[in-house]
Order: sequence, then structure tokens, then C-alpha cells
Amino acid sequence: MIDLNGKRALVTGGSRGIGAAIALALAENGADVAFTYQNSISKAESVAASIQGTGRRAIAIKANSADPEAITRSVTEAVSALGGLDILVNNAAIGLNGMIADINLDDYQALMDINVRGPVLFAKAVIPHLAAGGRIISIGSGLAERVPFPGVTAYAMSKSALLSFTRGLSRELGPKGITVNLVLPGSTDTEANPADGPAADFQRSMSSLGRFAEPHEVASAVVYLASPAASMITGAILAVDGGAIA
Repeated sequence: MIDLNGKRALVTGGSRGIGAAIALALAENGADVAFTYQNSISKAESVAASIQGTGRRAIAIKANSADPEAITRSVTEAVSALGGLDILVNNAAIGLNGMIADINLDDYQALMDINVRGPVLFAKAVIPHLAAGGRIISIGSGLAERVPFPGVTAYAMSKSALLSFTRGLSRELGPKGITVNLVLPGSTDTEANPADGPAADFQRSMSSLGRFAEPHEVASAVVYLASPAASMITGAILAVDGGAIA
């Protein structure tokens, strides 16, 4: 077990899928966890109950990651509830499929607001609360490194922005002893992209391991990067994709 006892984490978009798995895995390894959610209070309550079942503190915060004021408020609430923050996991994101020629401007703007501006503003709000040993970990996508089919250009572009964000922010925060890293999941069995979905066989064919990841496998990488064991790792891009971008 990786020891995160005494650590306090904020996970954005933590009520389902990969975000929920990350929130629970951090708690199972000793961290108190605040997480944001946008719509489903029942799912958020279920995740909070699971975290509390590990003996750790949990706080679910309703917040839209496209809203700068909500981002600032959610960080303030997390700090107040947990007594500070040591770990930020930028997980909240939305998808957008379709060709650039057909893209709806409002949908594109929402994609950029949540997937790009959201992580920047969450980091901006959290940085003043992080001490040496602090962690910022973002969740990207394997599509940031490789776009093997049409129709996902805008989404892939939003996720590729996190590459530069991670590398640049690691330079800014390195002198303070704070690490900044990026996890790139490949096809992962979630509600949004189920392993029995219409494109699942094609997605499996791109992976060296020939299968979808489970959310807990992505969460394990995040827990490692959040831990003291990863103290010398910063500015790193870690693919958890079964070899899809190998």
C-alpha cells in the first residue's frame, strides 16, 4: 500500500468513471478526498459514502468546471472542509465527436472551457495552498499523442493542450518542490465508453494488450504519482493505454 495518510486531495469530476475510481483509490491509500460533480447528486453521494467507508473524510462539491467562479468556490470549500490541500487531480472533461467542418461553435467553446481552461483555473486556485511535496496530476487522453481516425480532432486538440500545460507548470512549480504530471488513459471501460460499445472492437485492436483498461488501473497510476514514491517525477506523460500509442 502506498501511504497517503495525512494528505488531502481534490478530484474534479469525481462522481463517476475514472474520476470516481481515482477518488476512491486515493482514500483507500489514506487520503481525505473532496471531489466535484456537476449533475448527479445520487452518484456523488454514493462515491462519498464509499470514501467514508475507508475511514477517510469525503466532501462532494457541486460545481461546473466551465464556470470560473464555481472553480474558485469549489477550491475554497475543499480547503475549508479538509483543512488544506496537498493533491489536485484535474479529471473533469467532456467529449465532442464530429468533423471540424461541421462543428458547433457553442459545443467547441464548452469543450475548451472544461478540458483546457478548467485545469488551468483549478491549478491557479490550488497552487497557493500547496506546500513542498504537493502534487498536480491531470487526466488527458491517448488521443493527445495520436489521432488514428477522423471525427475526434477537437477533443484530441483539447487534450493535447495538457501536454504543454503539464511540462510548463512543472518548470514553474519545481523550485517549490511541487510536481506536475499527466496521465493519458487509452480506451477505458466507463459509462461514456463501454467495453461493449459499437466501436469497442476497433479500440481493442489498437491496443497491444487487446483490451480496455478498467478505471482502477488508471487510478493506480494517479495514486503512484500522488505518493512520495514519485517524488522525482515531474513534467512526465504516463500512458495507461495497453500500448495503444506504442
